[in-house]
Amino acid sequence: MDTQLEAWLLDSDPSLRWQVERDLLGMPEQRWRATRARVASEGFGVELLSHQDPEGTWAGGAFFPEGWEFEHQQPQPWTTTTWVLKDLREWGLEARVLEGTVEKLKAVTWEYDDLPYWQGEVDCCINSWTLSNGLWLGADVDGIVTWFLEHQQGDGGWNCEWVEGSATSSFHSTLNSLIGLLDYQLATGDAERVRASRRRGEEYLLERSLFRRLSTGEPFSEQATSLAYPRRAWYSVLGAADYFRAAALADGMPPDTRMSEAIEIIRALRQPDGAWLQGHRLAGDVWVHVDAPTGEPSKWVTFQALRVLDWWDGASRRDAAATL
Repeated sequence: MDTQLEAWLLDSDPSLRWQVERDLLGMPEQRWRATRARVASEGFGVELLSHQDPEGTWAGGAFFPEGWEFEHQQPQPWTTTTWVLKDLREWGLEARVLEGTVEKLKAVTWEYDDLPYWQGEVDCCINSWTLSNGLWLGADVDGIVTWFLEHQQGDGGWNCEWVEGSATSSFHSTLNSLIGLLDYQLATGDAERVRASRRRGEEYLLERSLFRRLSTGEPFSEQATSLAYPRRAWYSVLGAADYFRAAALADGMPPDTRMSEAIEIIRALRQPDGAWLQGHRLAGDVWVHVDAPTGEPSKWVTFQALRVLDWWDGASRRDAAATL
C-alpha cells in the first residue's frame, strides 16, 4: 500500500484503525488489540456509549425512537438500540463493556406486536442484527437461528416482506440474513446447522452476479453499485463481496468466479490517489457521522474495498503460482 494512503487510513478513529492494522497491514495482534480496546474510551465508540438509557436502550426504543410517529414518513433514524448495538459490535467493542445490557433488554419489546427483544421480530434484517448482537453479548438468541431456517424462501433467499405475502427473495434481506447466519457459525462453531441454508442463500446472490436481476440481467438497483458507509440495511456489491470474503475464509474456500463483475465494479471506482469516494449518505438522525459526506474520500469504504481486493487478488496470485 502507498505510504500516504496508509498514513491516511491510520489517522482514524480506533473503531476503524484497529481493523486497518489487522486486516490490511498485518500488524502484531498485541498492537491491533491495544487499538481496539480504545473503542470503549474514545471517539465514536464512547460517543455512542454515552447515549445509553438507564433501561439499557438507546433513544428509548428497540428499532425506532420512543414516540416515533410512523405516519409522518420521516427518514429512518439510526439512533436506537438495535442500530447502536450493531455499530458498536462491528467496531469491535468488547462485550464486557455492556455488562448488564442483555438483562435490561429482556424487558424491552419490539414496536411490532410488542414481541420480546431477544426473541426477534418478523423482519429478516432486524432478526439478523439481533442474532449477531445477541451472540456478541451472550444473550439466548438460538431460536432466531431456527427462525431463519424456517423462513428461507423457495428461491434460496429471504425477504422481509414475507409477512405481507411476498414469495420472492430480496437482495437486501438475503445478504443481511446470510451475515447473521455466518456470525452464528463463527461464534458457535456449528457450521453443520446452517451450512445448507447458507449455501442456498449464497447461490441466490451468486447466480445473479451479486447485482443483476435473474429475469432480465439488468442491475436491480443503482444503489447496489454505490459504495457507502455505513451501509445500514441497504445492499451493495461491496457489502456482498465483504460477506463472501468472510464466508470463504471461514469455510476454507476460494473466491467464486461469479463475483468477477462485481469485483471489477469495485476496482473501477478507485480514485487516482488510491482512495474510494463515499457513494451516498443515508438520510436520518445519527448520534455522530462516522464517515465522509457524499462524493468525498471515504476511509471506511477505502478500507473495505482494499480488504476485498487484497483477498480476491491474493487468491488469483496463489492460483497462478500453483500452475507454474
